[in-house]
Amino acid sequence: MRLVLASNNAKKLGELRALLGGLDIELVSQGELGIAEAEEPYATFVENALAKARHAAVAAGGAAIADDSGLVVPALAGAPGVVSAVFAGELSIAGEREERETRRRAQDAANNALLLERLRGTTARAAYFVSTLVALRHASDPEPLVATARWNGEILHSARGQGGFGYDPLMYIPALGATVAELAPEVKNRHSHRAQAAAQMRGLLAEVWRL
Repeated sequence: MRLVLASNNAKKLGELRALLGGLDIELVSQGELGIAEAEEPYATFVENALAKARHAAVAAGGAAIADDSGLVVPALAGAPGVVSAVFAGELSIAGEREERETRRRAQDAANNALLLERLRGTTARAAYFVSTLVALRHASDPEPLVATARWNGEILHSARGQGGFGYDPLMYIPALGATVAELAPEVKNRHSHRAQAAAQMRGLLAEVWRL
């Protein structure tokens, strides 16, 4: 079965290919098929994941899977939440042909700076990453497969580590004694919120879709 990932993120594609390996699926990104990214107007991860999966399923005429993920900080009433990727507002960087990686790094830096500013002076720094995966057999599938997971940690006062992306340098995982940015990729991929959600989804795909 061809399963279209509702994302143009190459890292996410590679990660999910590895996590869902062994199933009878061919995971391809929507970008490979010329499918534009969907709007994400909702207040919850599951609604946005469903919207993205349905958009890709309509455009591809078949099965699709989407991930919506982000950072939740209870002391900030759940922010950044579903706008984690553009918490500081979507940056307008000069030059439309600016490399995607350069743009991402600038956006990450702005988001992290705003997060630290919002948490200044508070000791309530508990946080968790959330990943919600939704899979559809077709655009009108009445029974979407839904898997969700959390990865608990706390926000440091300054960045540590060179790996990862997004909020990884600020997110300290007490159980591992390191920030996410300090973890080796294979360690991150064993413990992360997306790895946990993918393990659930793998079981659902095998059980419900008989893959």
